[in-house]
This record gives sequence, structure tokens and C-alpha cells, in this order.
Amino acid sequence: MLQNSADPLAIADRTFTSRLLVGTGKYKDMDETRAAIEASGAEIVTIAVRRTNIGQNSDEPNILEVLPPDRYTYLPNTAGCYDVKTAVRTCKLARELLDGHNLVKLEVLGDEKTLFPDVIATLKAAEELIRDGFKVMVYTNDDPIIARELEAMGCVAVMPLAAPIGSGLGIRNKLNIRTIVENAKVPILVDAGVGTASDAAIAMELGCDGVLMNTAIAAARRPVLMASAMRKAIEAGREAYLAGRMPARRFASASSPVDGLFFE
Repeated sequence: MLQNSADPLAIADRTFTSRLLVGTGKYKDMDETRAAIEASGAEIVTIAVRRTNIGQNSDEPNILEVLPPDRYTYLPNTAGCYDVKTAVRTCKLARELLDGHNLVKLEVLGDEKTLFPDVIATLKAAEELIRDGFKVMVYTNDDPIIARELEAMGCVAVMPLAAPIGSGLGIRNKLNIRTIVENAKVPILVDAGVGTASDAAIAMELGCDGVLMNTAIAAARRPVLMASAMRKAIEAGREAYLAGRMPARRFASASSPVDGLFFE
């Protein structure tokens, strides 16, 4: 297995042994949340600051008590934000509640039906957050030019969608994802659209540095088992990428040599 220190995922100034990042929403209760995330092997967990209690509501269950910060790296996100001002304010709130934590996942949405990113607003918000000292992992579309621009302005990771958030459709544009990966010097993580383990494996085989998912695990019939499957898929996909697949051929190629055979 490559989920160890021999093949770390480096983001900003941190390294991680797991390349699977998971969300904390949509589970039936906190017990299921804890069990699924443990089964996933994830070290980075993302939380929607506007929807999850991390201390702002004293009379509600606190996710920090279920997933202790000394075990997990929290990635506050701006899910549900549709403008620059709200996204930036949400990140600042997370930094205050998490004692100066500055690693965040930025998403600025442009449409309630598709949840596609508002790329123009995302660029503006990323620039403002970076200027304010945040380390920004950014959700964006699968446009290689935009990915390059986000990297150039200082985002520590670029996270193109594979398909619409929560759709489970898998990677709809492998060519664009591969192009983004080939031109990047920061980690590229598929974010949104993964539906099952094979989708995660494909993302890793394309050369992605990791995958972030929530619904694919939380909406499965057996979330804890799916979390375990995703963990294995990430590891297998990474190993396949590092191994280098054989060339695809149109016609058959004999598994055994045909030269020098003895015939009766």
C-alpha cells in the first residue's frame, strides 16, 4: 500500500499520507460521520462553516468533539456562498473559530441548480484571501486556463470538478483533467462528481494528487463500507499511475512469445 510516508501528499507546508479528503455533511448522525471518516483513512476533513457547528452555536453538537482537531486537519469551506464578500467573510469566521487556522477551501457558486462555480468571483475572492494570508485550496471548473491562473496567483491547490456537486456522474471530461494535471506545479485534486470507487481510481490514474468527496460516501446505502472502498480505490489508482499503464493497442498482443516455438 502507498498510503504511507513514502508517497506523501504535500499541500502548502503540510504533508499527508492519505490522498482521500472527505466531507462531514449528509450523514444520518454524528456516529455514522465518525465511523465513515475513520473507515476512509482520511486525514483532511472539510466542513461547511455556514452549515456546521464548530463552536459558533454553543447549544448544538460540535463537530470538533466528534472529529478531534489533534487527529484531523480541518479544511473549512465556503459552501453555499454566492458572492465574494460572503465567501471571504466565511473564511475569516473559520479562522477566528479555529484559532488562526488559515488553510481553507474556497468555492463561490454561480448557480443554485448546477452548483457550478462563478469563476470570475472565485478569482476575485482567491486574490483577496491570499493577500490576507490564507492558504487557499480552490474549487473551480475543469478549464485548464483558469486552473493555471489560480495557481499563478498563489492558490496552494486547485480542485476542478469532475461533474456537478453531488451528481455522482463520475469524471465527464478526462482530457481536461489530464491537461490541468500535466501543466500544474501545485496539487490537483478532483472535487465533486465522484459516484463510486472506480471514479476515484480513474481520477488518480489520470495523475490527480487526490480526491475530495462527500455525497459519494454519505449517500451510499452503506456509507462506512463505501468509505472503505474509496480508500482502497485511491490507493490502487495512485499505484497504477506511478506504475505506468501499458500502451493501449487496437489489436491483440500475445501474452506469451511466439518466436522460437517447437512444433511437432
